[in-house]
Amino acid sequence: MADDPTFELTLERIALLRRMVVAWNGTGSGAPIVHPDAPYGSTDRDGDIFNVTGDDDGADEEHRALGEALAVFLQNAVLKPGRYQYHNTLAKLSTSDVGDVFRDEATGETPEHVTFDVSPEHIALVQRLAVLWDTARDVPAIDVAQPYGAAVEAPALHHEMQPALQIFLRYADLGPGFFKAAGGRWVTVD
Repeated sequence: MADDPTFELTLERIALLRRMVVAWNGTGSGAPIVHPDAPYGSTDRDGDIFNVTGDDDGADEEHRALGEALAVFLQNAVLKPGRYQYHNTLAKLSTSDVGDVFRDEATGETPEHVTFDVSPEHIALVQRLAVLWDTARDVPAIDVAQPYGAAVEAPALHHEMQPALQIFLRYADLGPGFFKAAGGRWVTVD
């Protein structure tokens, strides 16, 4: 249908998704959340967006679009199971509002580099994550009440979703294109 709203996943939005810093929202049973103080790697959110898009005026609008971009990416990108590494930006950031599943509660230390084995089960769970917009923190987040959708209990791998999601964002493959919502999922527009 020509009147169905579409969403454009641009190269710039993919680049911003790859820079997202995934933290842990400790509310309830917890869920991944984009770090509210440094969503794209530094505490200068608008500067980070400008460095990717080159647009001085559209940072707020682009940041808001990343909520839908995240849902599109999670539901359509492809990642092979395997061992991955990433630099843990959370080692340099405050954990007053959000946490890190790797942080030692006694010492406050967290590793600067993370090596993590992503299984097919991790990938399937990442692709089911229920993305929403956390209005209080002004960032994309995963629904802490129903992280994998309605009436789905959190699996044993639930607390591994922070590193699994961080790796998925950094390494999964998806090119730019147009997507539309259909049946509760984002699908490519032919």
